[in-house]
Amino acid sequence: MNAAVGGRNGVYRGAWWGLGLLLVFAAWSMQAQAQAESLPLSLDVTGKISKTNDAAHQLYHFTEAQLLALPVHSITTATTWTPRSTFTGPLLADILKAVGASGSAVEIHTLDDYTYTIPVSDCDRYGVIVAYSMNGRRLKISDFGPLFLMYPRDAFPDELMGAVGDSKFVWQIKAFIIK
Repeated sequence: MNAAVGGRNGVYRGAWWGLGLLLVFAAWSMQAQAQAESLPLSLDVTGKISKTNDAAHQLYHFTEAQLLALPVHSITTATTWTPRSTFTGPLLADILKAVGASGSAVEIHTLDDYTYTIPVSDCDRYGVIVAYSMNGRRLKISDFGPLFLMYPRDAFPDELMGAVGDSKFVWQIKAFIIK
């Protein structure tokens, strides 16, 4: 009889050990997800630029501190994916100026390897910003972050509505190539 009880205790100990391991894994997974959700801001700019800050003189890497040091601008607008909100970040024009950009187009690259190209002239026409916050909260990967190209859609509804307008709102930005 003691062997049977001991056998059951062994089963219970194994079940508790397995449950403990499962809880540790779940906690680690949640921590890893939280860290991935809050990636530090950064942006790499390459192509037709006159200023670089890497050893090979190929690109300009903006750190979080450098992006946050740029003048801050806001656009309050709605998008197809968000209600009317206030988006905040530097002007795309200020980023291009900081790197000495000389091209006529900006090819945007995202974390999920999507690319889209906009004309540099959109900077002057629309005052495009590279938003890092929405309604005062830092954008996370799950909500269009860390960087979201934002146009003043409400101010230009005829030009920025529909599929063509929607395509300009690029999120999860990691890099620009100036062409």
